[in-house]
Amino acid sequence: MTDAERILYLRRELHRHNHNYYVLNNPEISDKEFDDMMHELQDLELFHPELDDPNSPTRRVGSDISKEFAQVAHRYPMLSLGNTYSEADVREFYERVRKLLNEDFEVCCELKFDGTSISLVYEDGKLVRAVTRGDGEKGDDVTQNVKTIRSIPLMLHGDYPRSFEIRGEILMPWESFETLNKEREAREEPLFANPRNAASGTLKSQNPAVVASRKLDAYLYYLLGEDIPGESHYENMQQAASWGFRISEHMKLARSFNEILDYIAYWDTERKNLPVATDGIVLKVNNLKQQQRLGYTAKSPRWAIAYKFQAERALTRLNRVTYQVGRTGAVTPVANLEPVQLSGTVVKRASLHNADIIEGFDLHIGDMVYVEKGGEIIPKITGVDTGSRSFMLGDKVRFITHCPECGSKLVRYEGEAAYYCPNETTCPPQIKGRIEHFISRKAMAIDGLGPETVDLFYRIGLIKDCADLYTLQARDIAGLERMGEKSAVNIIHGIADSRQVPFERVLFALGIRFVGATVAKVLASHFKSIDELKDATLTQLMEVNEIGEKIAQSIREYFSNETNLDIIERLRKAGVQLEREEKDEEQLSDSLSGLSIVISGVFAHHSRDEYKHMIEQHGGKNVGSVSAKTSFILAGENMGPAKLEKAAKLGVKIVSEEEFLHMIGS
Repeated sequence: MTDAERILYLRRELHRHNHNYYVLNNPEISDKEFDDMMHELQDLELFHPELDDPNSPTRRVGSDISKEFAQVAHRYPMLSLGNTYSEADVREFYERVRKLLNEDFEVCCELKFDGTSISLVYEDGKLVRAVTRGDGEKGDDVTQNVKTIRSIPLMLHGDYPRSFEIRGEILMPWESFETLNKEREAREEPLFANPRNAASGTLKSQNPAVVASRKLDAYLYYLLGEDIPGESHYENMQQAASWGFRISEHMKLARSFNEILDYIAYWDTERKNLPVATDGIVLKVNNLKQQQRLGYTAKSPRWAIAYKFQAERALTRLNRVTYQVGRTGAVTPVANLEPVQLSGTVVKRASLHNADIIEGFDLHIGDMVYVEKGGEIIPKITGVDTGSRSFMLGDKVRFITHCPECGSKLVRYEGEAAYYCPNETTCPPQIKGRIEHFISRKAMAIDGLGPETVDLFYRIGLIKDCADLYTLQARDIAGLERMGEKSAVNIIHGIADSRQVPFERVLFALGIRFVGATVAKVLASHFKSIDELKDATLTQLMEVNEIGEKIAQSIREYFSNETNLDIIERLRKAGVQLEREEKDEEQLSDSLSGLSIVISGVFAHHSRDEYKHMIEQHGGKNVGSVSAKTSFILAGENMGPAKLEKAAKLGVKIVSEEEFLHMIGS
């Protein structure tokens, strides 16, 4: 078998096994066998770029090239459905359809999945385009991101139409959602309120590799095109399933209004046991010719309606309010409740967010409070039953004035809702939180260490800050709780390896307030060392693209703290990278010297970040907005109209991707 034949064979088999695993839930081979085949295909494709296929199974992992999304017009408008929350409205819909048709009809009952709508276009059995709903007339082309979703087939099998569109919902399963929020909570990043927001935010990520890591899922629910095989919606969905699409197995045909009510009643309870979020039922007239006769209003089809479930809530007692301190010092109030069953889980705690929320509810200990989930996984208090208050009511809940961990007086910064503990140097949860941030995957990525290990090392006095990690030896930790000799050696090796982590990630790992991974990269590309950054004035910091006064002020405050300066010096002695490597500073030419360049649009040859790096390598300066001082705009496809208009007004030159590459001799 030649390499070309082997590549075709592996692609065909991996598509088949992918469908068996993610759609049919019936794998034929082990995960290792699947991974081995995938690795072999990756290696073969690397050696044979001439055999590239945009729908190869290897594209599932996603690349790290960032691109803005192009706008694509929908061939068929993506209309929204009319919503109802009452059985009376459902009856009105049913009776209206009956009168308009004046003949027998069936209604297809389906679950309303709570995700983000997607339109998939297939040509000759291959996925060629994936577009979001957008404004209904046009949406964002997210094809590369959608290709990472393993339940969406890249290649179809069976007797499918040559060209068609299929619509559905991109979802984040509960399990993936909970994992993602735990990771964000550990990094003290804002949590996603529900899987719908998480799926939508993930699908619009500029990095397909991030999309691939979050394990999105999809259910398809409507077929469009000029050569659709069946005469009914239900029949078409069963056909689509045979081609490789994930179609809900819970679709049901109803031939009477009572059968519709039975379906609604069953799923109002049973939906809580599903692996994905649902927020209602969709009812569609089944026969396609009857759909055509019923037609559309300006906003929605007359042949379909969505019944929305009421958000589930429960009434329970507020027993007490406790307070958590994060690594930035932010203090979060938590309501401790009498345990209550809600959306399939027992709820004991709910976030109260901040002092203003507490004051707005006029909360008292012992109050009966309404707790709600609905589509939300994070329980929240939505109201207080003031009518049930009695003379036994406890004290009014007032936000604490001092840190519950170290006793420091709390502060509230202008423009922020949260209170903070200002004691960064000796408040235990802040110290441990900063160490956990330092060792995290996007920072120093020290294998073998986790929150539990950090807590253990801190409690017994082995570490007091991140610099202490570099003084540890295997004999110090071998034999500790759940710590064998092999684990100890692995941790020490992981710490040693972190000395090679580049400056930009070290800067992120320090945990300077408001300096996330992206800002750290910007700073590291502008200031070649930690010393240059430390000595920069507020004005010099604000001259850096994307650095505003708030971030600049936070950086100055960080370097004015003697404890932080001591940590930096000990990290320096430990061999941690506190300056850019020479290869990163390599100047290829001065062809762009003195030029200020704005980048806008989608590019074919390189990512936006790669072009920014090229500009710097050839002596130019990246700027974020168009002004009279802008030398030219490096413009790709779908350049922003506002920038184009401003460029024309100011007479700023537009340079194409090819012209730019010629300018720098590439």
